[in-house]
Amino acid sequence: MSFSTIYEIVKHSVEKFSSRIAFSMIDGEDVSYKEVGERIEQVQELLLNAGVGAGDKVAILSSSMPNWGVSYFAVTCAGMIAVPILPDFTGEELGLIIEHSEAKAILVSDKLYAKLSKQTTDKMNIIIRTKGLNIISQRVEQRAEKRIPEPDDLAAIIYTSGTTSKPKGVMLSHYNIAMQVTIIPPLFDYTEEDVLLSILPLSHTYECTLGMIYPFARGAHIFYMDRPPTASALMPALAKVRPTVIASVPLIMEKVYRGKVLPKFQSKAILRKLYGWNWSRKILHKMAGKQLKKLFGGRMRLFAIGGAKFDPDAERFLKDAGFPYGIGYGLTETAPLLAGAVGKMTRIGSTGPALPAVEARLDNVNPDTGQGEIVVKTPCVMRGYYKNEEATKAVFTDDGWFRTGDLGAIEKDGWIFIKGRLKNMIVGPSGENIYPEDIEEVLNSNRFVAESVVTEEDGKLIALVHFNTEALEEAYDEFKHKMSVNKERIGLKMEEIKRELLEYVNSKVNRFSKITKVVDNEGEFEKTPTKKIRRFKYDRSNKSNDTKK
Repeated sequence: MSFSTIYEIVKHSVEKFSSRIAFSMIDGEDVSYKEVGERIEQVQELLLNAGVGAGDKVAILSSSMPNWGVSYFAVTCAGMIAVPILPDFTGEELGLIIEHSEAKAILVSDKLYAKLSKQTTDKMNIIIRTKGLNIISQRVEQRAEKRIPEPDDLAAIIYTSGTTSKPKGVMLSHYNIAMQVTIIPPLFDYTEEDVLLSILPLSHTYECTLGMIYPFARGAHIFYMDRPPTASALMPALAKVRPTVIASVPLIMEKVYRGKVLPKFQSKAILRKLYGWNWSRKILHKMAGKQLKKLFGGRMRLFAIGGAKFDPDAERFLKDAGFPYGIGYGLTETAPLLAGAVGKMTRIGSTGPALPAVEARLDNVNPDTGQGEIVVKTPCVMRGYYKNEEATKAVFTDDGWFRTGDLGAIEKDGWIFIKGRLKNMIVGPSGENIYPEDIEEVLNSNRFVAESVVTEEDGKLIALVHFNTEALEEAYDEFKHKMSVNKERIGLKMEEIKRELLEYVNSKVNRFSKITKVVDNEGEFEKTPTKKIRRFKYDRSNKSNDTKK
């Protein structure tokens, strides 16, 4: 069944699946599809009675919960425009976003309400608490009108987390979003029996479209956590929910592989030797995969990975293990999915082919490498950036294709391989194209490295590294007993580890991708809500930049 508006999706599902559970909090409330419909009407009445009607913007600033979806559906189905805001924005950023969006109302969760300034809240017609759907404050009392939205009506303005610049408001129409529900099923479809565990922010298009709207259209059951998906919170959640589907960013599975799987195979000499042979490595991966399937509840049929490039070693493990994973590629500006591969069709390092109704090609192709910028044509592409015609014009080709900003290659059979972000590419002294992501893959394959960023400093490549403390403590006594060992001795050991890491990386990359220095980055790198490193924070190409900024 195809849809052209979010209103059509909600109307269909509330009627067809009325008695089924739509949303649940783990150890909390269950909300049926019928109750979702009733709560939608409740929220719409509160907004309409505060003078907020069709065409008006309504901000949603909330942690994940059943009423997040209720709020989003209430706004969009009344012809209003949702402004979902990522919870990790600072108070100052929230104020700027809400002012820029011209939102007249806000639906907000308790903890995030404290981040709003009085200057912001005083401008709102009404502020509604998402947890109980009750009024926190109301400044305007007058009746507005709602309308059934048309396909071309604006449904949402999504302010991107932005790893390199100030946030921009992506304008998505009802048709942009609803078409995702039409073009994704040939790749993967939900059923009424599917149970999802939601672990990403609903304010991000990836989770909102693929983890809420799409499964809602199919009558699936979605669970939410009341805390971030750390290992200590995620493990009991998996045991209780036993999900069939999870949408995730690569970092979570990469941490499982590097933090749990790999150390076991490197703990003993005999295992290290077996792991070095291809045939025996596959057997070890298969054994570990059985345990991983149990850990995830035993009935997983899709662990969807998207939002960033996936480490090939971690992907090789999943493939050898027979773990049911899928890879997706998309952007907020494309609502989001453009390409994907699931199950046996996956190829290591590829995002799969473009979805039906999506066309992809390369622009400005390098004749030596065959790589260029990926540009796409899709019914799901945004209408533009809100109040920013210049930025909108810059991301479209003369013939109307969207510039993804991703460098990649497309094989003859249509399979897409992402090389890196165009804006991250470093031009070498002789004009070589250097992709920091490629060097970071090698860095991150070292057991002592948790994560890394390669940047340029004084014309040379350096690696900022967040070291894996657990691995260091397991390998060296100095780190196990650091309280009783002097700082000088630990410092000398760290310098030795850095030198070995430098040699390790430079032995595996081409001559113009060699790094000259390894710098210890204390603590984890600052990330967006979808766990991408905010690279611009660590750019040393300008000496005035400070990694702690």
